[in-house]
Amino acid sequence: MKFNKSSQLLLVSAASLLAASLLTACESLTVDVVFVTSSKAAGANNYGEVDVFEINSESGFMRQIPASPFPSGGRDPVAEAVSSDNINLYVVNQDDNTIVQFVIGNDGKLYPQSTVNTPGVFPLAVAVNGTNLFVVDTYQPLPTCSPAEPCSGSIAVYPITPASGNTPASLGSPLVNTSITANDWPLMLPSSPKDVLEPTAITVVPSGDYVYVAAYDATSTPNAGYVFGFWVTPAAAATAPSSATCPPIPSGSTALPAGTLCPLNGGAPLAGGPISTGSCLAAYQNAPFVLGTCPYAIASDSSSSYVYVTDVAKGKVLGYTIDSGTGLLTALGGSPYPAGNQPIAIAVDPSYPYLYVANSLDGTVSAYSMSGGALTSLGVYPTGLEPVAIGIDPSTNHFLYTANYLGNSLTSGSLSGFELSPSAGTLINSQNSPYTSNAQPTAVAAIPHNGTGAGIEK
Repeated sequence: MKFNKSSQLLLVSAASLLAASLLTACESLTVDVVFVTSSKAAGANNYGEVDVFEINSESGFMRQIPASPFPSGGRDPVAEAVSSDNINLYVVNQDDNTIVQFVIGNDGKLYPQSTVNTPGVFPLAVAVNGTNLFVVDTYQPLPTCSPAEPCSGSIAVYPITPASGNTPASLGSPLVNTSITANDWPLMLPSSPKDVLEPTAITVVPSGDYVYVAAYDATSTPNAGYVFGFWVTPAAAATAPSSATCPPIPSGSTALPAGTLCPLNGGAPLAGGPISTGSCLAAYQNAPFVLGTCPYAIASDSSSSYVYVTDVAKGKVLGYTIDSGTGLLTALGGSPYPAGNQPIAIAVDPSYPYLYVANSLDGTVSAYSMSGGALTSLGVYPTGLEPVAIGIDPSTNHFLYTANYLGNSLTSGSLSGFELSPSAGTLINSQNSPYTSNAQPTAVAAIPHNGTGAGIEK
């Protein structure tokens, strides 16, 4: 059978319309875009990579976008966070002591914008709230600090200058802690100031009022785990809570810059001292993910009422009530709650009363319901090998995923995808889960598709 030119043109037009309609339909079913950092070196610069996945709103199926992966802009990316407006992705590259800012395109593609160095050494965790970015360094910026001569870790705060016209948002210089005239807030035990405190994780509550950092004392035997807290100075004039000790107002100013950290409880740990004891391993020496470090992951709920910390060494989840007026923590009834072996990552559903923990050694996710902050087990679900990060889709909160460090082979990592029941909190595997990622995934972050979830309602 032969086609004349008119028939060929009609056929091409029909094929083009079909392809366009299929593409539009496919795009409309994308509910979220997920960014997965992978620490395995690639390319001439030995940079890590960022895989970009789309989540299908009907099946939860995850697929990489055509241009994925993207260079992470540095070596050994270990943490990431998205801006509050879902336009920027910040990637922490530990071996280069850098934070790389990417602008996120409408199609999920990443466009590098700027790179800043962290004040300290070996950054390991990051959090963003509003116009502030908080980063935790393994060691504070002292010339004597190194893996051979460790010192305590510290927190730094970068103000985020909002986008204006065609100029994207940018990170400003780190704020000055006028108490020590430095760009960081070191962790310290007032009762044992020479002890080395190794931070492991950070969370900022959704209200933006408080920041909490999990850490452990690497000097003591057994190692003692702690949570440190800070009040975050708002942009508008406000009175600091009685529990906070703020640094002096800079010379020539009438108020502290927004984002300044004011240590709670005189800089001493919260919740009455050590929250756990055990044998912990050095976070940096076990990067890009840490097995045996305690405590490890930390997260807060959407109401800014509770904080949860995983104890990797003992397989527990510790829960605390936040006093909204002071930021101080009180242990929840029934805490600590049982988890699996080496619970290394935690996620709290922002819309439904559920919490999920990735158990690295077991290769599982533990699911919990939340009532008054207290946790009740809902079940345990298998993932790929060594889940090290966990996330919940920010558009509908119906899908959950883990990044599995060892994946299903020696040459790749994987993502395990689940559909989350809003009414029960239980999980079922998403279509064709698990999904192949680049080797050695370390962290996950996500945005709604086009910032709106493609119109999908919760």
